[in-house]
Amino acid sequence: MFSQSLRSWRCLLAMFAMALSSASLYASDLVVGQAAPPITLTTLDGKHIDLTDLRGNVVIVTFWATWCDPCRAELPLLSQYAHQHAKDGLIVLGFSLDTPDQLDQVRAIANTLSFPVGLLGDPHVPGYGRIWHLPVSFTIDRKGRLVDNGWQDKQPAWTQEQLDKVVAPLLRE
Repeated sequence: MFSQSLRSWRCLLAMFAMALSSASLYASDLVVGQAAPPITLTTLDGKHIDLTDLRGNVVIVTFWATWCDPCRAELPLLSQYAHQHAKDGLIVLGFSLDTPDQLDQVRAIANTLSFPVGLLGDPHVPGYGRIWHLPVSFTIDRKGRLVDNGWQDKQPAWTQEQLDKVVAPLLRE
């Protein structure tokens, strides 16, 4: 009886250890001031935009979905800001959490935006963690360092004030 109980406990511990190790694959590795984790956007038209190729620019990596009301409210502001500051080296990469069967809705919104959009596919993004609330964005400076960790933002949707506070100084550098 004791050996059976011990085996059960060992089995439970092994399962727990496996769960922890697989969870760590998706744990957020974001540290403000350190290099931002690599990420590549595959746009709706099949182009690949790799974050590492964007060094020298200020980059906002944003995650959104068509069914997310705060996202839909934020996107026009972010698009306008990206358009106004493209000449200053601002690039926005938009990752939609929608599924392929919602592609028409994603395209309809993407067509109104001034930045590239693609479907994320898997909400577990190595280095950024599991994208579990929306919107969430991450800001990266010209040297590829994380400047703003969206998981720590009290107000997750961009406002003009946040853009002026977080992004504008980076564009002046």
